[in-house]
Amino acid sequence: MLGSLLIVFREVMEAGLIVGIVLAATQGIAGRGRWVAGGIAAGVVGAAVVAVFAGSLSAALSGNGQDVFSATILCIAVVMLGWHTIWMTRHGREMAGDMKALGAEVVSGERSLTAMAVVVAVAVLREGVEVVLFLYGIAVSTHSGPLAMLGGGALGIAAGAALSWLLYRGLIVIPLHRLFAVTGLLIAFLAAGMASQAAALLAGDDLLPAFGYEIWDTSWLLSDGSMLGRAAKALFGYSDRPMGIQLMAWGGTLVVMTVATRLARRQPARP
Repeated sequence: MLGSLLIVFREVMEAGLIVGIVLAATQGIAGRGRWVAGGIAAGVVGAAVVAVFAGSLSAALSGNGQDVFSATILCIAVVMLGWHTIWMTRHGREMAGDMKALGAEVVSGERSLTAMAVVVAVAVLREGVEVVLFLYGIAVSTHSGPLAMLGGGALGIAAGAALSWLLYRGLIVIPLHRLFAVTGLLIAFLAAGMASQAAALLAGDDLLPAFGYEIWDTSWLLSDGSMLGRAAKALFGYSDRPMGIQLMAWGGTLVVMTVATRLARRQPARP
């Protein structure tokens, strides 16, 4: 639940920031709300189609095939989480400038409201597809039930939408770079946990060497089946009896994402 809440909150917040910037930059344009709402709806529908396709494909597989499919989705989710975090670190401010420029062009008549709706739809679709992929990865890595996933997702949507609305209305001022830094760190741990679980699935099918089974056993202290253990597994990739390959995947992913994010933060964004 915590993992899905974090992912959905961040993705909704990012989409909400884009929508908020576009709305702020097009104030006074008749019908802008309908076009933006249409763009949001189109993006949500597209993401739902992707979710249905992914669920159908997973259900059609069985045995080792499903393990490989799940591990593949986890690996893709890890790569996308890393890429997305690094990209936002370098280009977040630049993207905001592009959205403001788009709004100005709509106001001046250089761009149509259709173009604005398409941009919003693509932004929402992108974030929605990422949510689908990441939530599938969380479900596989933590074995979360549908109710927990839905609950976390609903809370994430509510929190992300509320924060976006408050920022848009100017009712609160938050240093977004710090907020993204904190959520980025949590997402790095989340990605490391997904990488660890992907390695465990592949090692369980003898597709990767295990490099040792049950490197330690801390189930007596904190079982990953307990409520607190499930929370630690969702947020940090905790395992009470990890394989060696899991530790390597977890540590390697965390190091790569941390170093890459810091390097991206130091380098100026390219025009």
